Amino acid sequence: MTLFPYLDIIGRSAAVYFFMTIALRIFGKKELSQLNTADIILILLISNSVQNAMVGPDTSLWGGLVAALVLFVINFIIKKLTHKYQILNNLLLDKPEILIHDGKLDFKSLSKLDISNDELKEAMREHGLEHFNDVKLCMLEIDGTISVISKSKDLKQTHYKRKHNHKNFRK
Repeated sequence: MTLFPYLDIIGRSAAVYFFMTIALRIFGKKELSQLNTADIILILLISNSVQNAMVGPDTSLWGGLVAALVLFVINFIIKKLTHKYQILNNLLLDKPEILIHDGKLDFKSLSKLDISNDELKEAMREHGLEHFNDVKLCMLEIDGTISVISKSKDLKQTHYKRKHNHKNFRK
């Protein structure tokens, strides 16, 4: 076998990786923190649709292994670069979002993130809080968890894993 087909697979795999990175950035990585059935189906269909784009006509074991290796190597390099260069980190990774600060809800963030009133209250209850005024700080973390810090020093701080739903936040 010649090296050329594998260079083609390397280029194709890299292109698919960067396309998927950009698509997830545009369409929202936060949605991936809790996958529902439709999300899993989407991921499976995307992986099937981009397989041929990565390996082209080479459906051999070696072609698939080269494509997988390229994806692992690119992912490793991207992680190292985002840790080293803040500008790349800012470009590729989301930031935590403030949902409540000193008992005041940030309705703009809640609406943008599609976090319902019920979901926010559930997160607060999981942290042992009943009223918005009891919250010093509530954040949607980059991994999809909702962190709540109470104004009371007595309560233990925990994380609430966000369950994605499509209810709109009600003021």
